[in-house]
Amino acid sequence: MKQRKVKVAIIGAGTAGMVAYQRARKHTDSVLLIEGKQYGTTCARVGCMPSKLLIAAADAAHAARSTGLFGITCPTVAVDGEAVMARVRSERDRFVASVVKSAENYPEQDRLHGNVRFASPHRLMVGDHTEVTAERIVIATGSRPHIPGFLKEAGDRLVVNDDLFDWHDLPASAAVFGPGVIGLELGQALARLGVRIRMFGVGGSLGSLQDPQLRDYALKTFNREFPLDPDADVTAVARSAEGVSISFKTADGKIVTEEFDCLLAATGRRPNIDGLDIQNADLQLDDQGIPVFNGYTLRCGDSHIFIVGDVNNEAPLLHEAADEGRIAGDNAGRYPDVRAGLRKVPLAVVFTDPQIASVGLTIQQVDERCRGHYAVGEVSFEDQGRSRVIGKNRGLLRVYGEHGSGLFMGAEMFGPAAEHIAHLLAWSAQRRMTVSEMLEMPFYHPVIEEGLRSALQDLSRKLSMGPAADSNCMDCGPGV
Repeated sequence: MKQRKVKVAIIGAGTAGMVAYQRARKHTDSVLLIEGKQYGTTCARVGCMPSKLLIAAADAAHAARSTGLFGITCPTVAVDGEAVMARVRSERDRFVASVVKSAENYPEQDRLHGNVRFASPHRLMVGDHTEVTAERIVIATGSRPHIPGFLKEAGDRLVVNDDLFDWHDLPASAAVFGPGVIGLELGQALARLGVRIRMFGVGGSLGSLQDPQLRDYALKTFNREFPLDPDADVTAVARSAEGVSISFKTADGKIVTEEFDCLLAATGRRPNIDGLDIQNADLQLDDQGIPVFNGYTLRCGDSHIFIVGDVNNEAPLLHEAADEGRIAGDNAGRYPDVRAGLRKVPLAVVFTDPQIASVGLTIQQVDERCRGHYAVGEVSFEDQGRSRVIGKNRGLLRVYGEHGSGLFMGAEMFGPAAEHIAHLLAWSAQRRMTVSEMLEMPFYHPVIEEGLRSALQDLSRKLSMGPAADSNCMDCGPGV
């Protein structure tokens, strides 16, 4: 068995691991990046990018079917499933290739392939070929789909999002389990591409929404496109002669059985920590077996080990993984000089239609932080000018502010252009702006962002910081 000694070993070459490698190299040239499978990152292969390719096709089909609103007739809209999936795979492969090229450009002596397990806090066994002794270690092993046991009864008709993007055609029907971020995005996209969808959830949650009013509004909206029960009572899942048989109780208590071509399990992801023999690293573990770590340094206790990205199960988002990789890479590289890094305001977007976005604190966190002394501003996009013009007038935005200080605390949105409005709100929260300062910013006319101004004006009034909005305000222009 080969022996290697390095200053820093990084386990996992996903987004967090690659960024950690680049940052650690700024402090030492003795860095080893170890990957157990293949380069390419979750985002490029099975996450952000291929899902958005499928959604783009679905949006095009939906837009073509919706032209009647504007007096435009498209008599026939045909979806070529093979062509849709061919583009998804082709563009996905382009994204993956660029990531692979970046990794392969790292010096060969800095790269090693093989599954890793801890032999001791400083010793790593890589496959059956190399023993690595590292002064500092960064764990960046990512996550994988979590599949509840009863769904496995679907047999060979069970798929996860990791499988979906290798399809060569679209199925006629699919049962989707899990109305979270992945389930909502993929389920709605498949429905708009002509796949018969029924979505099942447990516990009533919907996407990333925490605000009850937004959740209720979104649930009604999605149910206009496909049946979605966020707290379904599923009595049986079975592999049938034709595909998958799902039995469930309806609202009136009847048991109904439906057949689907496949079952898409979008039931969350689990950290890739269980194959590392983490018990040999001499770290304190939480109830889920994840090392306890500091969210600002990414350091596990007072050890020489850091944990970043999806594997730490804190914020499974690419921009968060990159930030964590940056902080941990710097800290591992200059260890024992460990410093707290900047963690950005929480920001999350779900690319459904309407889109879902959350920024800053949730309404429950605001209530706790402000001890009940907060207000909520709201705007509906149903009558918002620009939204009506483009036929996207569905949705709700709720913004939260603190009494007394007038600080903007957070927001949730289900509506048009949420991905863009969320960035404006995140920047405002990051700068700790007050609602009054946000209202001093320029708003063009006519744009969807005018809806944000309306919500902030409503919040300002409820915080007793400004007058009630004038419904005939000509400074704002018509249709705001």
